[in-house]
Amino acid sequence: MTTLKVGVREFRQQIARFLESEMPVAVTRRGETLGVYVPTHRKRVRSADLSELRAAADRLADALTEVDEEELVTEFKQIRRRGKGTKALR
Repeated sequence: MTTLKVGVREFRQQIARFLESEMPVAVTRRGETLGVYVPTHRKRVRSADLSELRAAADRLADALTEVDEEELVTEFKQIRRRGKGTKALR
């Protein structure tokens, strides 16, 4: 299997692409290999998982139809002011 050589900067900038790739990536600095990212074989998403996810998304969308955006923003700002830096939103 071939290995793609990329510099540290390029690896950082395009990490999402490399993480999704199936090809090993040698990360280099000034021509010297620092390490190698070797992706593992991932399970493919089953269609049952997708249908469950779609059903959950539909339930969430239904629940949010009653939410007033302005009230939500106002409440968020109040909580944020009250608990700035505390556990209020955790």
